[in-house]
Amino acid sequence: MLRFGTDGVRGVALTELTPDYVFTLGAAAARVLGAGTWIVGRDTRQSGPVLEIALVGGLRSMGAVVEVCGVLPTPALAHLSAVRHAPAAMITASHNPYTDNGVKIFAAGGLKLRDDVEQRIEHELESRLRESDEPREPAVAPGQPPVEVAGELVESSNAVDAYVRYITGLFPPRVLDGMRIVLDCANGATSVTAPAVVAALGAEVVAIHAEPNGTNINDHCGATDTASLADAVVARQADLGLAFDGDGDRVIAIDNDGNRVDGDRLIALGALQLRSEGTLTDDTVVVTVMSNIGFHRAMRSAGIEVVATAVGDRYVLEALEAGNFAIGGEQSGHIIYPHLATTGDGLLAGLKLAQRVHSSTRSLAEIADAVMTTYPQVLVNVEVRERHPDIATELAADIAAAERELGEDGRVLLRPSGTEPLVRVMVEARTDEHAAEVAKQLANVVRQRFTDRAG
Repeated sequence: MLRFGTDGVRGVALTELTPDYVFTLGAAAARVLGAGTWIVGRDTRQSGPVLEIALVGGLRSMGAVVEVCGVLPTPALAHLSAVRHAPAAMITASHNPYTDNGVKIFAAGGLKLRDDVEQRIEHELESRLRESDEPREPAVAPGQPPVEVAGELVESSNAVDAYVRYITGLFPPRVLDGMRIVLDCANGATSVTAPAVVAALGAEVVAIHAEPNGTNINDHCGATDTASLADAVVARQADLGLAFDGDGDRVIAIDNDGNRVDGDRLIALGALQLRSEGTLTDDTVVVTVMSNIGFHRAMRSAGIEVVATAVGDRYVLEALEAGNFAIGGEQSGHIIYPHLATTGDGLLAGLKLAQRVHSSTRSLAEIADAVMTTYPQVLVNVEVRERHPDIATELAADIAAAERELGEDGRVLLRPSGTEPLVRVMVEARTDEHAAEVAKQLANVVRQRFTDRAG
């Protein structure tokens, strides 16, 4: 059975993540979160419409009234969930290829699910899947709820427009006048929102990879592959470029010289901007343990405290809520302004960056270069016989020895994969060579201890 990862359930569409599975997941979610009104959206994957029918059927089988929004970004769905105070489900595999798909579930208010709630849904799902394995005549067609308990189905007519109005209204009119911005929509859900919002705020928009066909989502484009965006920014002499992922909850920027500006730099720039406005709560920012040591040093130099969480934007969100902090996110481009949105929103974060550049006398290349120094980072994935959730404790002495060798100019992070029998060895140092050398040493320790072979 597919289980919840750091961001919902995900698997190969129609083979692992089957319509029957998604139907049952919908029923289980409605049982746990309530069978009132639900809101459902999807990204642009070929498998989306089929899985949408299944998910809606499962929700309706429990009597839920389901509002179907069609294609829209995850943050747009979360916004609707917050406005309507209704649970929501997004059919997406985020930055994965089109062959995968998944389901993200939000509690009423557009909030990520707590661990205990996910566990209750998993327990209910597992129980229902066991029952469905018992041979019996099917009562209804796959994906369709029993007629006697079917909840109402409502087609949304203004979900995209409502989100576009909301995001546009967060900024002064024509705040981006005179700018030229290239948008890489990853042939995903932001294709229907980002160009309209950026143009409404006054910028000249060049949209690329904004023609989804069901199979080209994230295909050599978007936040995980910014080469074509960099070329377009330079060729069009744009002020900056913004690359989203398939469902629009993350963003990576490209500066005017074609250089990549990752989540660490975007968060650092956002934190400094909020502090200059007097709205950076307790002069604190929230990131995960994967953020570069250069980020930590830059924030310390600026007098900003850093709270580090486990990997996953849900853990960042929990820390933001606990401290009522104003910004947080991940190196991968999930950036959260919790006083404005309940989840990561790539378009919102990109607009904040563009506004900062527009109001500055310097280019994004100059601003991004000055905000922090990125230390070389080497990541090695080591296959092991079984998962080791306490790997850092098991290899504490070896980690300490590596950290002594690196001194203050480096950092070591060993952590297990959340879904696979892998140990991730991450090392940062002053030079690529030193980082690679220490990472290789630690990877060999992992292999010798847990695979009986050295590399």
